[in-house]
Formats: sequence, C-alpha cells, structure tokens
Amino acid sequence: MKAATRAMRQVLLGAACALWLGLAAGSGLAFTPDEPLDDAALEARARALHAELRCLVCQGQSIADSNAPLAQDMRTIVRERIAAGASDDAVRGFLTDRYGDYVLLDPPVKPETYALWFGPAAVFVAGAAIAFALLRRARAGTRETGASPLSAEERRRLDSLLDDDA
Repeated sequence: MKAATRAMRQVLLGAACALWLGLAAGSGLAFTPDEPLDDAALEARARALHAELRCLVCQGQSIADSNAPLAQDMRTIVRERIAAGASDDAVRGFLTDRYGDYVLLDPPVKPETYALWFGPAAVFVAGAAIAFALLRRARAGTRETGASPLSAEERRRLDSLLDDDA
C-alpha cells in the first residue's frame, strides 16, 4: 500500500510540475515587442517611425525590417512613447539623444553629420583622383620609354646579329 501511495504522489507531483511549467511558458508569450497599439492612428504613427529608424545592428535596415533584439527593443520604445502621448519629434529626439543621429535613416545635414552625408562622395572623388593620377603617370612612363630610332652603329650591329642566326 505504501508503494502505491508513493507512486501516486510522484505522479501527482509530476503532473503539478508539468502544469506549472506549461503555465510559466505560456505567460512568457503573452507580450511581444511587436504587439500593435489599440488605437489604429497611433499604430500607424509607430509603424511610420519604425520605417524611419535605422537598426544599429543591421545598419542597412530599418527597425521595421530587422529581427535583431535591439531593433525589437527600439520598436517597443517607440510604441511605449507614442502610447504615453509623445509626439513623433519627441520620440525621434529621445532616440537620437540615446543613439546619435546615425539612428535616423535620413539624418539631418549639420556639421556633426557631414561625414554621413558627404563621406561616400569624398571617398569616391579621392579614389577617382588617385586612379587618374596613376593612369597619367603610367602613360607618361610609356612615352619616355618609347622606341627611339636606332643609330647607324646600332643598326649595323643588329643586322650582324641577325645574319649570324641564319
């Protein structure tokens, strides 16, 4: 009888643990960072901001397109701030204060962002200038080493060498 009671307790304890684990796992899925806002207008504002903000992990994607954990956190921040009544500019300001102007896919043109705006063009111009200079130097070198006419002595010597081969 004791063995049957002990077995029954183990079964009940196992069932209770399984139930508890099932409930704990389900409660973790109750909230996702991409849970839409109740108000459709606020959700539209949040999605528009998601498309304007850069994922700092992926760098080439907006936070709307990225699955990186940081992008999910940023989407949550945007939704929380909009739900709290913040304007779009206030949300952008909060994120640029926190992450810098690079977080914006279209950063403002100001001295701090000149490298973002003009850096790629400057690198292209510098590369083109270097390539042009190297080509010019290479062409000048071929002109200097171009074949000059043979002197009479050189011509006579060449003819004698060619006659020896025949």
